[in-house]
Amino acid sequence: MSRRDKIHEKLQFRLGYRFADPALLDRALSHSSAISPGKRIENSYQRLEFLGDRVLGLVVADMLYQRYPTSNEGELSRLLNTLVRKETCADIARQLDLGKEMILGDSEARSGGADKDAILGDITEAIIGAIYLDGGLEPARTFIERHFAEYLVEGQANRADAKTTLQEWAQARGLEPPVYQLVERTGPDHAPEFTIAVELGGFDRLEAIGPSKKVAEHRVAELFLVRQNVWKERQ
Repeated sequence: MSRRDKIHEKLQFRLGYRFADPALLDRALSHSSAISPGKRIENSYQRLEFLGDRVLGLVVADMLYQRYPTSNEGELSRLLNTLVRKETCADIARQLDLGKEMILGDSEARSGGADKDAILGDITEAIIGAIYLDGGLEPARTFIERHFAEYLVEGQANRADAKTTLQEWAQARGLEPPVYQLVERTGPDHAPEFTIAVELGGFDRLEAIGPSKKVAEHRVAELFLVRQNVWKERQ
């Protein structure tokens, strides 16, 4: 087995999907900087990213429609915009450790392209597009539901973002912004768990666990707000 085949095996395990056409996976990982100008349209991830963005939007819109039957169009649109954005996609790319698998040109690699939110977000959408082309909507839906569902924090449609609310609460009291710290990462690569602590002023520190750092930060901020009676505890 070649080195590239071994990379494919490990990556497909993390993705939870095996490609019938591995060339699609290579294309989804290929930044235009690594492709000669005359072949960028055909061989870079750009067209797959375009397709994956639309598949992601459709699946997430359906998830929101099913999960929040009493939310109006404005609430659903706000949640959709929160989930289907480059920062969320980049966070998922980091969970899947896609940065080290990217195919980048020398200049882009030297400038830290493997850790840029814009590129990481594009790669995640390109992977979705590649899965859709390779296996159809259902495996693409399965991938999206597995990796995006946890960002749908229960009741988030009717609440402001917990981290933003906590920061504004601290600012209104003349306190320094809350500090979030990674306590530990556990679990396998394809299903990690992150423990995040929040520290603020002279208040006791709190911890929460999530499938990504972002979700864990949201959860621990929410716990803090509930403890201080800013928000009510969920029923």
